Amino acid sequence: MAEDAWNSREPERVSLAYTHDSVWRNRSEFVTGRAAIVQFLTRKWSMELDYRLIKELWAFHGNRIAVRFAYEWHDDSRNWFRSYGNENWEFNEQGLMQRRIASINDLPIRESERKYYWPLGRRPDDHPTLSELGL
Repeated sequence: MAEDAWNSREPERVSLAYTHDSVWRNRSEFVTGRAAIVQFLTRKWSMELDYRLIKELWAFHGNRIAVRFAYEWHDDSRNWFRSYGNENWEFNEQGLMQRRIASINDLPIRESERKYYWPLGRRPDDHPTLSELGL
């Protein structure tokens, strides 16, 4: 569900999975609260064009989950990137995410090296996972 929401590129929709006072660390940026999350994602997706994401569960215990992910995007000069990362999530008793810690690295790729070609939006059920793609 998190992958589907992020692939929608709808900041308001994504923000509803987080507490009103959710705390994020995304790369070196710190964000607190839903309004700031919406602003952050709006800015992010205005720069990371044709964004497509795959997430994969890594581990979980109690109210904490670790996921790994990779997404592809290009900038306004059509320079393509694959961004790899890990996220640690912590949930409250209502199931909303109260903390998100993301570490992300960007790899420049040629357009011919892309692996995500589905239409913008939800990843099709038959599209390979990160593990199946060898990522």
